[in-house]
Amino acid sequence: MPTTTRAAVLWGVGEDWKIEDVELDDPKAGDVLVSMRAAGMCHSDEHAVTGDLPVPLPVIGGHEGAGVVEAVGPGVKNVAVGDHVAVSFVPSCGRCKYCSTGRQYICDDGAKLFDLGMMSDGRNAHHCHGTPVGRYAQVGTFSDTILVNENSVVKVEPDLPFDAVALVSCGVGTGFGAATERAGTKPGDTVAVIGIGGIGINAVQGARIAGAKRVIAIDPVELKREKAMEFGATHTYTSLEEALLAVPELTWGEMCDRVILSPGVVHGDMVEPALNLTAKGGTLVVTGLAPMLETDAQMNLFMFSMLNKEVKGTIYGSSNPRAAIPGLLSLYREGVLKLDELVTRRYTLDQVNQGYQDMRDGLNIRGVIELG
Repeated sequence: MPTTTRAAVLWGVGEDWKIEDVELDDPKAGDVLVSMRAAGMCHSDEHAVTGDLPVPLPVIGGHEGAGVVEAVGPGVKNVAVGDHVAVSFVPSCGRCKYCSTGRQYICDDGAKLFDLGMMSDGRNAHHCHGTPVGRYAQVGTFSDTILVNENSVVKVEPDLPFDAVALVSCGVGTGFGAATERAGTKPGDTVAVIGIGGIGINAVQGARIAGAKRVIAIDPVELKREKAMEFGATHTYTSLEEALLAVPELTWGEMCDRVILSPGVVHGDMVEPALNLTAKGGTLVVTGLAPMLETDAQMNLFMFSMLNKEVKGTIYGSSNPRAAIPGLLSLYREGVLKLDELVTRRYTLDQVNQGYQDMRDGLNIRGVIELG
């Protein structure tokens, strides 16, 4: 019998999320039915609302989550009924060229993330008022129950809090990995993080844990600058312009070895100022999402090459979710990684629009929807 679940559905660009009853198919080959317990409210879902990320609509929101496996389809080997899982918006098949060479974060299954049908067989397994419904990043965690492919879940230890598990499935892993993996922060480095949201705050603590001697947090919102200091920042500035005036003296003219660009929305005119903050031979990592159809970026190519700088993109911090999720949770368990302190407010599913308004108003580092 099909399962009916309450879920937050976006029907049109610029509209509010609407709580709907959605019918889910029974699990088929490779499918997993998960009873959700917590979902993180990441800025990336806001890009669907604004149209910066033109996903097929209608769509169930949410791509960070944690829950308990309720049922599995034929052939599922990685999880069983009763297992606690993190929902990974980065799928990993384990077989493609990229997974088999240690780059699960760019698994070929990622090409299916915004398909309307299931990742396993392409069928439409979610319906609302008779209309097929997509799921953000093939998971749609703003729902009491989700039907996903087994490549999109990672088993975790059952004693871990669900909200902590949900947060490491995107924002924490992306920010932490951006600083530690993609930027390659080393002990003694000076690291700047531009934009202290759910990703940026974790880039701050990733840089701290990696041994940076200076961690510079840049954000116009006072709450976020204060939080950055709690998570390991040594200096804060209200704007990139303010930082560009202060950092030369702070670093004896060397500037920042690593710069993480993680504002709520990335635009092309942000690249050159961020590169100006980057030291000779330094690395700029772009982690935030830009509007998909925006193609222009400004940068001084002469200085870029003559000063031997590099610009890198990253998804999920260039980390492998099947290793990173349990690894980050182990750091949390040992008291090294702060996760509980990330949660500013908790919401019910019916309060999803209030949660995103709070995010727009700069009131949250990270909101969490409590489910189940």
